[in-house]
Amino acid sequence: MSLLPISFILISLFALELLYFKIADHFNIIDKPNARSSHTAITLRGGGIIFIIAGLIFYCYSGFQYSFFIFGLVAIGTVSFLDDILTLNNKVRLAVHLLSVLLLFYQWELFGLNWYWLIFAAVFVIGTINAYNFMDGINGITGGYSLITIGCLFYINNQVIELTSNDLLLIVGLALLVFNFFNFRKKAKCFAGDVGSVSIAFILIFLLGQLILKTENFAYILLLLFYGLDTATTVFFRKIRKENIFEAHRSHFYQYLANHLKWNHLVVSGLYMLVQLLINALVVFVVSDSIFAALLLTFVSAILFLWIRFMVEGKERLLKGEG
Repeated sequence: MSLLPISFILISLFALELLYFKIADHFNIIDKPNARSSHTAITLRGGGIIFIIAGLIFYCYSGFQYSFFIFGLVAIGTVSFLDDILTLNNKVRLAVHLLSVLLLFYQWELFGLNWYWLIFAAVFVIGTINAYNFMDGINGITGGYSLITIGCLFYINNQVIELTSNDLLLIVGLALLVFNFFNFRKKAKCFAGDVGSVSIAFILIFLLGQLILKTENFAYILLLLFYGLDTATTVFFRKIRKENIFEAHRSHFYQYLANHLKWNHLVVSGLYMLVQLLINALVVFVVSDSIFAALLLTFVSAILFLWIRFMVEGKERLLKGEG
């Protein structure tokens, strides 16, 4: 893709995002602080709809490439947007999530596998999407973290192995730049909403799946390791405290830093970006296709992260919920 279409698409994405702000303001599509929120001011919600728009722009620009992936993206993005403004029944939301995942599997040509692998893959993908959604709680974290992942995938696509269309990576990257322009700031102009966090998670999972299927190297899932560590350890500690893990909460490590220690949101988001960038570099340049190295990196990262959580949050808070 040359500079001219890149510039045109970037300007178009800015214009469409601003148009959405007008619509959201008119129909009062806003995010009010709740028990899980790390913000105190009412803010426009659903700015992450730009990721669905980016997918559709790619679809038209590429001559309708990856149809089943795009159909899945539109379906899961639409139900997430409706859930943002209407609060849908969980069964409806889960059914559409499952449909979108099945479309993703069809795009990946996975239906030749045994049924138990499909069930395992569906649980993993849906779990990852929801985990990504739960991690969207402070300014800049979803947009910034996703930009690091897209940037790394772009490098891999051009320097290691071709996993997908460069145009898709570029257009999604441009959408992330636009979203970050309005969200990666002290007082955000908009939040991603479920439509944003779920849609960008779906896109990243598709890209990572493409990479893993082409290389047969599961180590590339570590490109989302830091989010995974925060989510997994948080669920673990909440289970120890006998809390309902499906209820709204502010128990993630990033939430502790932002809410309890009062760290600047952008500092916390930047920290998550930096750590994941370091992990990505290790995955690409050190781990490569070594299963042992991948397991070692995961183990060391988990132990180090747990140690940091105990040092920063304290044993009583993590295990008993006190403090």
